[in-house]
Amino acid sequence: MISRSAKKALWQAPLLVLLALAIGMGVNQWRSDRLALVGEPAAIASLGPGNGVDEPAIDLAEARRLFDLEEALFLDARPASQYAEGHIRGALNLSWPQAETEFIHVADRLDAARVIITYCDGETCTLSHDLARFLTDMGFGNVRVFVNGWTLWRQAGLPTETKTPGNG
Repeated sequence: MISRSAKKALWQAPLLVLLALAIGMGVNQWRSDRLALVGEPAAIASLGPGNGVDEPAIDLAEARRLFDLEEALFLDARPASQYAEGHIRGALNLSWPQAETEFIHVADRLDAARVIITYCDGETCTLSHDLARFLTDMGFGNVRVFVNGWTLWRQAGLPTETKTPGNG
């Protein structure tokens, strides 16, 4: 048989967890740098000063316009295996975790005068942001981030391709 104090603890513990959750979510709402909740769409906004990237993120309409005019180079920041499964047509793969060692393989195809658009997949994916900072540090001034780029591009039915990274 469960003692009276054990029964009391059994209903108080979940109540304390719910109370802590409510307080935490309330505090998060009032913070200027609040954390995104699961399922919240990523905001298309500037990456902000002080992080090495001054260029704003780019939305689907602008990314498509630059693609159609051939005024941008797309860089896929996802791992090579995901790039091989499918990517924006003409995009190069420069996987963020290996960017420093793999940069030499794409450097000759990057043009500092051309817009460079980095992308990955998912609203909370930060690979494209990290790659954009890296490229900016390498001296490329016109770097943009296409937040949730792969998903948005596919959903819009825009040109994609599949191939292994070694084939171009």
